[in-house]
Amino acid sequence: MARKHERGYTLIEIIIVFTMIGILVGLALPEYRNAVKKAKEAALKEDLFQFRKLIDQYFSDKGKYPASLQALVDEGYLRKIPADPLTTRTDWVEVMEEPSAEELEPGKILGIVDVRSSSEAQALDGSIYNTW
Repeated sequence: MARKHERGYTLIEIIIVFTMIGILVGLALPEYRNAVKKAKEAALKEDLFQFRKLIDQYFSDKGKYPASLQALVDEGYLRKIPADPLTTRTDWVEVMEEPSAEELEPGKILGIVDVRSSSEAQALDGSIYNTW
């Protein structure tokens, strides 16, 4: 027995629904990418803040700057060197202190005074990560 008034969706209705879904996904995808980048930037800022705080604490305790980030691990200031959120490697750029001419002594080991990301990518605000 055939039904006379079967109800269903027409091809036009299905195409319209898929088109609307495509438009919504197209609008949401760039925002999702920005959200991921913002999260990585926030993690990088926090890592750099903690590194700088520990370098200052090391200087306060020892009267000199650490020779490397590994020295912070070896002396118990860090458990391990964290990975850069942008490069996913532990290849941080260590900025060494620059002594004045009278402080320059033979055999003196210079320490690190700052840490930067090794990423040369551009941040959302237009700056370059390795300048932070």
